[in-house]
Amino acid sequence: MKDLFDLTGKVALVTGGTHGIGLAIGLLLARAGAKVCVNDLQDDKLQSCRDSFKKEGLDVFTLKFNVTDEHDVDNGISLIEKSIGSIDILVNNAGIIKRIPILDMTIADYKQVIDVDLVAPLIISKRVVPKMIKKRNGKIINMCSMMSVYGRNTVSAYASAKGGLKLLTQNMTCEWAKYNIQINGIGPGYIATSQTAPIRENGHPFNDLVMTRTPAGRWGEPEDVANAALFLASGASNFVNGHILYVDGGILANFGYVKGENDL
Repeated sequence: MKDLFDLTGKVALVTGGTHGIGLAIGLLLARAGAKVCVNDLQDDKLQSCRDSFKKEGLDVFTLKFNVTDEHDVDNGISLIEKSIGSIDILVNNAGIIKRIPILDMTIADYKQVIDVDLVAPLIISKRVVPKMIKKRNGKIINMCSMMSVYGRNTVSAYASAKGGLKLLTQNMTCEWAKYNIQINGIGPGYIATSQTAPIRENGHPFNDLVMTRTPAGRWGEPEDVANAALFLASGASNFVNGHILYVDGGILANFGYVKGENDL
């Protein structure tokens, strides 16, 4: 059973993996034996990432490159290939969100979210896939969202990007699965991270919504998402392709669930 999830010798790139969900994924892949690479644009975040790995006695290769810049991506991936090896596992985790009503959102803001959340995964995947094809082996995990399938107020750009990423995942599968490359997505639910800390306080309306509408009755943890990523990065998922795995405590199964009313 341990061999099924053993990633020893595999090279994994987790974009934007310096904190939150991305960091949890990187740490778990490293515990499974992968040689983990993490990129960001900020030195302090990269240092914090190195510190987190060091605390667990794990190694991590960190580097700076802009996921939306083709030239920068090429240089970054080339450095990984030269220093560590060709990438076996790609986790397209880097992303941003701008909570702005449609009428107030500038086109520049909209395009920035689309570039980071949708175009960047395509840029990076196109750069690493040729060597996966040559090896006839590879794993790509695209960080989708519950908003790959539904919308909410003020997140039009994010939902547009994540909806597109779901379909991009399926189209990648149509073209690349024949080379023994598994391309899948993860759709996190509401996860307890530093970014959600302000809205997770007792009495906050959004915290009340999450706690009453999620059948599991809790916020998810970054490790919950990381566990799904390990499955999709491992041999256990070798016949799973074009799938979006929602790690959401059941909220998409019944978004109308209200704790107490439906507990029979």
